[in-house]
Amino acid sequence: MYARSTTMSNVRDMDDGIAYVRDTVMPAVQGMSGCVGLSMVCDRPGARCIVTTAWADDSAMHASAESIRDMRNHAAEIFGAVAEVDEWEIALLHRRSEAPEGACTRVTWTRGDPADTDRSVDAVRTGVLPRLDELPGFCSVSLLVDRRTGLGALAATYASRHDMEASAETVRGMREQITRELGMEITGMAEFDLVLAHLRVPETV
Repeated sequence: MYARSTTMSNVRDMDDGIAYVRDTVMPAVQGMSGCVGLSMVCDRPGARCIVTTAWADDSAMHASAESIRDMRNHAAEIFGAVAEVDEWEIALLHRRSEAPEGACTRVTWTRGDPADTDRSVDAVRTGVLPRLDELPGFCSVSLLVDRRTGLGALAATYASRHDMEASAETVRGMREQITRELGMEITGMAEFDLVLAHLRVPETV
């Protein structure tokens, strides 16, 4: 499974952008061969949102690139934003429950040695997922990796902002432990409202 994420930064019109992604982009993308869904998270105070499309394989993802480019450019105009695109392998996905309305997502971006990607994925699978499962309000987690660069993005979704904030201290300890053990660098972290959650990516754990 693969994913393409489009990050809109310095957003000036969040509501119209959300409406365009929901009403135009999502139906069009879901009709494309190999698409397994779309999600969207928004950080209104930070004027940033991320739209992620998931694909059955890299061929389907790359075949969609031309069709999606025009929609992405138009979306950027509506958002009044700068768009940045990244392509990933979906290394892990674990879903304890469907995300309800009002769910929130914490995303952590990392950089490590590309040669250690498999070791990093195994560390998340064995050392992080079981502990996340025990947290109140935890819904799901996904790990996206770029094996060429060693970049990664881990997104954990909680049923509410209260649940996400209550998890912060426990998650901080896990994050510090695993990055120290693997020699990884945390390059960013942000908290978002989960605006659209229409992913049909199967469990990989």
